[in-house]
Amino acid sequence: MRMAGYRNGQFERLTSGLRLPALGAPMFIASCPDLVVAQCTSGIIGSMPALNARPSAQLDDWLAEIGERLAAWNAANPQRPAAPFAINQIVHKTNPRLEADMALCAKHKVPIIISSLGAREDVNQAVHGWGGITLHDIIDDRFARKAVEKGADGLIAVAAGAGGHAGEQSPFALVQEIRRWFDGPLALSGAIATGASILAAQAMGADLAYIGSAFLATNEAHVSAAQKQAMLEASAADIVYTDYFTGVRGNYLRASILASELDPENLPKPEDAPDIGAKIGAKEGESKAWRDIWGCGQGVGAVDEIMPAAALVARLEAEYDAAVQALGRRVRGGARG
Repeated sequence: MRMAGYRNGQFERLTSGLRLPALGAPMFIASCPDLVVAQCTSGIIGSMPALNARPSAQLDDWLAEIGERLAAWNAANPQRPAAPFAINQIVHKTNPRLEADMALCAKHKVPIIISSLGAREDVNQAVHGWGGITLHDIIDDRFARKAVEKGADGLIAVAAGAGGHAGEQSPFALVQEIRRWFDGPLALSGAIATGASILAAQAMGADLAYIGSAFLATNEAHVSAAQKQAMLEASAADIVYTDYFTGVRGNYLRASILASELDPENLPKPEDAPDIGAKIGAKEGESKAWRDIWGCGQGVGAVDEIMPAAALVARLEAEYDAAVQALGRRVRGGARG
């Protein structure tokens, strides 16, 4: 079925001027106003988690800053306006900031809300109330159906190989199951770090590629120099998939696990490690898994240089154009039969 009316109309309006069919994934700690603005002014959707602003009042300042900087860009570049931006909201009941953070998003009329950890009908309705759209991230078809039933405008399919909390299904399997019944906005996540991968996501049926890890190695990403250097030295074989650190399965850089004096090959089950914080150098009872253990996807092997986000988008665009041309030659050359 085609999701008619508001959902597709708003999505198409927001994405019509993108330089590439891509959305920069919201990354805990790493995504900040500088990275969001750099992504948007480079022609892709930029995003960040609301929880990166600490305390909550800082989110008000950050949303105002992003809006002002994008407006200034548009005034100076009327022929090349910035892409819209998105804010990620953890909508699970354990997030005590959700109501306040949503009120700030309403105040600033955030164009896109990315919801995670539970589909919420009230959240979707609130976003529609100020004219925005919602994209809900899911790891399988069952969660996808629940999200759409509760009013999500679009889906983000988080497939195997994605950085941080990730699913276990092949992107081929996940997208084809969703597209059997849902023809609305769909982004795909999972080891997408080249222009060719963006084209492949479109070929499978996605509207947008959802790219995270590649942007960790940009100048604007708010992560340590050590983390960026570790990414340059890593490949897909250096990604560890485990539920040890948060209780939810995710992908992490092996180097950060080793640096925390843990054995990546013999991590206990979460229930066998009640004091994870102590194992990774926490002080005053604060767990630092979110800081000392670095989420990263299997696409890290394509990251070979630290560069500005704008330069990364330009490289992805050149690779995308080259992939389009190469695919055309293969098809014309008889690869289809």
